[in-house]
Amino acid sequence: MYDKMMTLSNGVQIPQMALGTWFIADDKAAEAVREAVKIGYRHFDTAQAYGNERGVGEGVRTAGIPREEIFVTSKVAAENKSYESAAASIDESLEKLGLDYIDLMIIHSPQPWKEVNQSDNRYFAENREVWRALTDAYKAGKVKAIGISNFLQEDIDNLYDWAEVKPMVNQILCHVSNSPLDLIDYCQKKDIVVEAYSPMGHGEIMKQPELVEMAKKYGVTVAQLCIRYDIQLGTVVLPKTANPEHMKTNADVDFVISDEDMETLKNVKVIKDYGDSGVFPVYGGKI
Repeated sequence: MYDKMMTLSNGVQIPQMALGTWFIADDKAAEAVREAVKIGYRHFDTAQAYGNERGVGEGVRTAGIPREEIFVTSKVAAENKSYESAAASIDESLEKLGLDYIDLMIIHSPQPWKEVNQSDNRYFAENREVWRALTDAYKAGKVKAIGISNFLQEDIDNLYDWAEVKPMVNQILCHVSNSPLDLIDYCQKKDIVVEAYSPMGHGEIMKQPELVEMAKKYGVTVAQLCIRYDIQLGTVVLPKTANPEHMKTNADVDFVISDEDMETLKNVKVIKDYGDSGVFPVYGGKI
């Protein structure tokens, strides 16, 4: 089990390997969390938009290990763009999770989902209001760290110099063939930890011949190669699965990709036009 930790700008320790729970149904989430804890996972990523906070919280509470040993992330829904709605949603997340605090709470997207890649409106003023709600929750001890998701440089700049508490995390779509290296570098220079979701590119990348060959070279699966790639980019990685066997193999990534092969992976071309699939390169998954 890959169990390395990273440190956020406020000193909070965050496990670099997380279990993403997007698409895990609420009634399946608790068992998925419990199984993952047995394997060694200590970081679980959910969101208001996933509809499974209740199940994830149940899994955390019934996992058989102390709460403080588990790191829980949730996200303010992209449609919550006022102080009042964001603040209320954080309290609702705490209630659904059944937890006294959330380890990390982030803004799910700078734009409401229906406008992602469809609108030039970056909601600068509204995101500052949501950030104010997150900051107040942070000060109140409801959340231990706060961050953002799917934010581009201009969105980060809107918050960074203005904010009393700086963003600690930016969770973005990052996988072989779609690696926003400039954005990652920009975040890291500002001491913002980058989290990479959908490290296997929604499954399509598993079919890429050059990745299949490289995985054979290292004696690993393509999924393991993709996850290790994001780890070596210095990101927290969030592979999602409810399958315990996949959980095990996804976390068995202690091998090292050579510098030469990392450069090759950074330059793999986009493998598919996502079209109307509901997935947004640059911004990331719809939810």
